[in-house]
Amino acid sequence: MEFLDLLNELEELIAQSSRIPLTRKVIVDEDKVLDLLDKLRSILPEELRRAKWLVEEREKVLEDARKEAERIISAAQEEIARRAEESEIVRQAKERAEAVVGKAEEIAREIKIRAREYADEVLAQLEERLNRVLKEIQEGRSELRGMK
Repeated sequence: MEFLDLLNELEELIAQSSRIPLTRKVIVDEDKVLDLLDKLRSILPEELRRAKWLVEEREKVLEDARKEAERIISAAQEEIARRAEESEIVRQAKERAEAVVGKAEEIAREIKIRAREYADEVLAQLEERLNRVLKEIQEGRSELRGMK
């Protein structure tokens, strides 16, 4: 069961629970709430694993871009060395190599920025969900303590 499905189920449980007259408080089935919390705890590591995978994938993309840039530089240097006597060709090759390297670095920066933004977004959403669940748990526990 997905994290959001469990949160929806918890929200539905709260929404369908009996209300205490003249208050905003509800009576929830403790076993059901605890069961949902256990399920949430079991899914949470999967969400974190996905975020870690995302960061690892970002690093792989950056490494591939760096290797491609190095390959392009190496190829450009070989071309330059082979045509060293032809100054105009050498100049053009250097410009092309610099342009390619600049473009590769720009792409690598953009990929890195986007990957970080996405990872941050995923983690922010996860944090928000956890904060909501924690708040609901605290409210539920507070209500349970108030019923003694």
